[in-house]
Order: sequence, then C-alpha cells, then structure tokens
Amino acid sequence: MRFNRSDGVFCHVTSLPGPHGVGDLGDGAREFLAFLGDAGVDHWQVCPLGPTIGAVGDSPYQSPSAFAGNPLLISLDRLVEDGLLRDADLAPTPEFSDHRVDYDAVKTYKRPLLRTAFERFEEGAGEPRRPDFEAFRDREPWLADYALFRALSETRPEDVWTEWPKPLRTRDPDALSEAREDHVADVRYHEFLQWTFDRQWSELRSVAADHGVSIVGDIPIYVALDSADVWANPETFQLDEENRPTAVAGVPPNPGDEGQRWGNPVYDWESLAERGYDWWVSRLRRLLDLADVARLDHFLGFVRYWAIPADADHPGAGEWRDGPGRELFEIVERELGKAPFIAEDLGFEDRRMDEILREFGFPGMRVPQYADWCEKGNPYQPMHYPESIVGYTSTHDTDTWMGYYEDLPERQRDCLHYNIGVDDPADVEWEIIDAVWGSEAVIAMTTVQDLLGLGSDARFNEPGTLAGNWDWRVTSTQLDPAIAERLNEIGEFHVR
Repeated sequence: MRFNRSDGVFCHVTSLPGPHGVGDLGDGAREFLAFLGDAGVDHWQVCPLGPTIGAVGDSPYQSPSAFAGNPLLISLDRLVEDGLLRDADLAPTPEFSDHRVDYDAVKTYKRPLLRTAFERFEEGAGEPRRPDFEAFRDREPWLADYALFRALSETRPEDVWTEWPKPLRTRDPDALSEAREDHVADVRYHEFLQWTFDRQWSELRSVAADHGVSIVGDIPIYVALDSADVWANPETFQLDEENRPTAVAGVPPNPGDEGQRWGNPVYDWESLAERGYDWWVSRLRRLLDLADVARLDHFLGFVRYWAIPADADHPGAGEWRDGPGRELFEIVERELGKAPFIAEDLGFEDRRMDEILREFGFPGMRVPQYADWCEKGNPYQPMHYPESIVGYTSTHDTDTWMGYYEDLPERQRDCLHYNIGVDDPADVEWEIIDAVWGSEAVIAMTTVQDLLGLGSDARFNEPGTLAGNWDWRVTSTQLDPAIAERLNEIGEFHVR
C-alpha cells in the first residue's frame, strides 16, 4: 500500500469558522488544524479548491478552472496584515450566519475588498512582494489563459464561452492579443487573486505540517464546460470545428433509474495519448503542489466512460467508450513519481479498474451507508473492509451518519446494532467511528458533522439538486477539545 495505517477528518474550507461569512485561509483554518492536531489525526480532506459560480449553486465540482484557487477563500485579515487592507475597510461587517454560507452576500462583501487590495498592491503597498508575484506569473503556465478567461467572462456574464464571438471562441491569435490589451488591468487582477490564494494556502499547509496533518485534495474527473480548461485547451476535449462539445459525460440508466447526463465535455483520450497526456500531467502536478494526497473522483472514467451525444437529452442515448487505463498512470508516475492517489470507485464494478487499483496500489473507498446490515459478509460493513480501501463514515455526497441512521428501517437498524456491537443507540455516531477506525482499512475517515452527531439538516450536498448545498459551517465552540480527545483515544486504541 502507498499509505500507512492512518486516519483523517473531512471538512471543506468553506465550512470552517470565520468572521466574513465563509470559511477562509485565516485564523479559523488554523483553529481547525489545531483541533486536528489535538485529535491526533493524520489527514485533512477537502473538496476541490477551485473558484465557484452561482449559476451551478457554487459547487466546487463545477469550477471555471481545474488549476485556480477560490478567491472567496482568501483571508481578509491576512490582507490587513500584509498592509493591503485596513481594519476600517472591513467595517461594517455584515451580520453573517456562523452556521450557513450565503454565497451572494459573501461575494457582495468580499469582492470589492479584494479589488481594493489589488489596487493598493499596484499603487505600491505590495512593493516588497512584487518580485514574488512576477515569479508566480512566470511559473504557472495556466495562469495567463485563466485570467483572460475570467476577464472576458465578466464582460459577458450571461453567456458561456461557447456563445462568444467566433474569433474569441476559437482562439484566433489576433483576437486574443487584442483582448489582452483591452483587459490588461482585469487580467492582472485575476492573476493577483491567484497569487494571493497560493501564498495564503502555502502558509496554511506549513501550519498543517507543524500539526502533523497532510492535506487530501480532490480531483473531479471532468471539468465544467464553461471553464478556462476547455476554452484554452480545445484539443484536449471532444469538440467540433466550432469548439463546441460533440459528446458529454454521464452515467447510463440502470434498473430503477434513468441515468444521469452531467453535461461535462469528455476528453479526447487519443489526442492526449499522442501528447503524452500533457494536460493531465499538468493538472495532477498542480494539485500535488496544493495537497499531499489526491482523491480521484469517478475513477471508472479512466477505464471506460459513458459518452452521450451533445445534442441528446437522455442519458440512454450514450455508449461506453474506453479510457486511457493504466497507460495514463504509468506516464503520471514517470513524470511525477509515486502517486499518492485515492480512487473513488463507489457504485461500479469493473475488472480492469480493479486490476489498475491493485497494480498501482491505489486504495478504493467504502462507505457503511451502502451496507445491507442484515446480509452476512456485506462488503460495506466495516468488519469486512480490506486493507486496500479508505473507509468513510459518510462523505460530502451522502447524508450524515445520524441522518442515515434515523431513516433506517427497524430491521436494518437492529442488524446494524448487532453487527457493530452498539451498546447505546444515543452514542451511535461514535460507535460507527469506532467500527471504521477498527477496520482493516488503511485510512479511516469521518466528517465534522459525524463527530458532532448532526442530522440531515447538516448534510453538505445532495447530488442531483442545485439549491441548498455546500453551505454548512462549523463554529469555533463546536470544535470541542473533548471531541478531539475522544477521537485521539480511538485512534490510539486502533493504532492509527
């Protein structure tokens, strides 16, 4: 295995405590890392760190960039320390909720302040750091296209880039050059935001390392259509001569459901293979600059993927096509070294996928909420977890453990009590944590919501819905030292 027996806690950055309406890279993140250090856990897992947009519910899985960081996570207090903002600039601070993120309100408050910080930087307040900024601009090959994409998108907020005038849509060199001249200040602003995010995130990673905590990042296999990734790299995707998708991703119908049409453009794996999978190598290199471990979402898509004609509305119109398979990971390891990947393999069985996981030593995933508790030997029961997986009490896409438990039919609940030895149903959230920690799984993971025993109202995301997701937050008072101590004791007992 590529990992030692260890444990971790999932909590996205937006869910952290903080005074400005959303978790950020400031003191709330440091407070959370101190909590993890006291709990003795090894990993902090987060969702993708990219920018989010309101049109898709601010989902971190539908970002305009697979490389950029989310400017909303920039700490305003750190900008005050840098001399780019003043305390007076932050006042009056709106009465933000400590429990939920109101993304529109946060954007209304933070974006003008980020612009002010940029303007002061340009006016000379950031002069000592200017060489670092210029070095960042030179170092990150994705940055120029991303910044131009965001600047152009802001001039046409009602359109995705596939509706832009043809010279821009198809990246005519003269049109791009003219656009850079027309939007030079806005392009530089977006470059400044990325440099600032990168600097604050690097500082936070150092704090995590001081607490003995590694960062588990997340890579959605597909990128959003309305992204700098597709616009700037049309040869990487299955697009027509007008740079519009010919096929999009999804999953096929199964008994009891109609399948799903995700709408993300699919990769041109043949073109990528000819170029040594350059875009994917760059993407993974960038993530491993930001995180110590990477969870690869929908791992099956690297082996085979469901391609739906772009003009078809029903997922059933698609077909299975072969992905790159092991060749991609051979090249990634040759370029980047031994890859610390976790494979999200939930919901599908495929012999070739299992062979790749075994060959490269990537652990898969198990979640006990998928278990039939009355079936002997069910693979989602923690006592049957093999070493070659990461065991979760719940994930960002499932209900909380208590929400799931409260909805269990009585017979399933009785079988669960028997299987994991529940003595006190009032303490069942800790019983499942203990069961997952005591399993053979190489990594055991839980969520902050499960540590707190919260119900369905604290669920982070419900797939297939747009509103009401990604907004849950934890408060400072909920990060109770007694909870950290109890988790630490469980980790020590189960040698994690």
